[in-house]
Amino acid sequence: MSKWYPKNGRVIFHVDMNSFYASVESARNPDLKGKPLAIAGNPEERKGIVVTSSYEARAKGVKTTMPLWEAKRLCPELTVMRPNFERYREASREIFQILSTITPLVQPVSIDEGYMDITDCEELGTPLEIAKQIQDTILDRLELPCSIGIAPNKFLAKMASDMKKPMGITVLRKRDLPSKLWPMPVGEMHGIGEKTAEKLNSINVYTIDELANADVLQLKGLLGINGERLQKRANGIDTRPVDPDAVSEFKSIGNSQTLPHDTTDDIEITKMLRKLSQKVSDRMDRKQVISRHIQIMIRYSDRRTITRSKQLQEYIETVDDIYHVAQKLWEEHWNQEPIRLLGVTAQHFIEKKEAGMQLNLFTYENEAKNEKLYTAIDHLTEKYGANPFKKLRPQDKANSSPTTSFQKDFLDDYKK
Repeated sequence: MSKWYPKNGRVIFHVDMNSFYASVESARNPDLKGKPLAIAGNPEERKGIVVTSSYEARAKGVKTTMPLWEAKRLCPELTVMRPNFERYREASREIFQILSTITPLVQPVSIDEGYMDITDCEELGTPLEIAKQIQDTILDRLELPCSIGIAPNKFLAKMASDMKKPMGITVLRKRDLPSKLWPMPVGEMHGIGEKTAEKLNSINVYTIDELANADVLQLKGLLGINGERLQKRANGIDTRPVDPDAVSEFKSIGNSQTLPHDTTDDIEITKMLRKLSQKVSDRMDRKQVISRHIQIMIRYSDRRTITRSKQLQEYIETVDDIYHVAQKLWEEHWNQEPIRLLGVTAQHFIEKKEAGMQLNLFTYENEAKNEKLYTAIDHLTEKYGANPFKKLRPQDKANSSPTTSFQKDFLDDYKK
């Protein structure tokens, strides 16, 4: 297994749904399966534009952004439907729920694609086995096909997922670049559009190989700093992490940790929940947000994974409040079997500055009682430039187990 999970490297997936909108419609209506189908903005008018199409339609020459009249000319038997974005968003949520059962390190980049970092998932099998499991699960549950690229970084994973469609699984290592990547036209490289390709062609750079070996100063003169970045990508260099916090509209804050051993020990589990709640609270404090939705993730010793969550009536932010909700969820949903991983996440945020106090009968007394203390602290803060009574957070020990952060507030509870 070590050859698949290098000590100093990463194992990244790019999961790309195949002909997503058309596939969702075909899954909903079996009569559409195997037929040429196009999703278009305005099917009633010939001036409509094709948003996406099935592979059967693509085989007849139908392409995205093609005028509908032209698509009909190429494929007279084409079925055309208006897009139903709510339907596609729901399918997307279900897809990312499935991905989140493998690892919390999931970064959605659009409604139908995302990255996963499975470096710490060795216990689930080889990357090929995990990819096949994901592919089969999405197909079995949702009747939706996807392609998966496996690589040591995000750029190569993205390129790999495009190499075999539909239902492809492609591994692209750095040692594969000369044979698999470099012979490709530079215009087919992720991150290079038509205009950039034309500029590169103007300096006799036609293939990714030629880009990888071009003069970097000439590239920077032509494309600015992007020229150097593209050359690094062409050489398989991409240090960007899979960042669950990168998609602001799906913002959430969470941590998970694999326990040293499978356990049913209540004390050990409680300590872990408290530790994870502390990390979530600390990160919320840094981002100056409060939450009204808490979720836990439980992975059992047999690798079954569930997530359970609770929507709260009031916003919370402290470790005590987060831990209290996480503990209740744990007590309600743990089946007493040994577990190997726990996760806690906070979701559905608003910024503190937008929240206001909105004190109720239960909080008013404490707030009033502490008013003099708050005033004194504010006075000292103004005098010394920092809150002298600010709570110090315990630092992680150097030998502590690594944790992972994740955000997926757009995911509903995943029930096995």
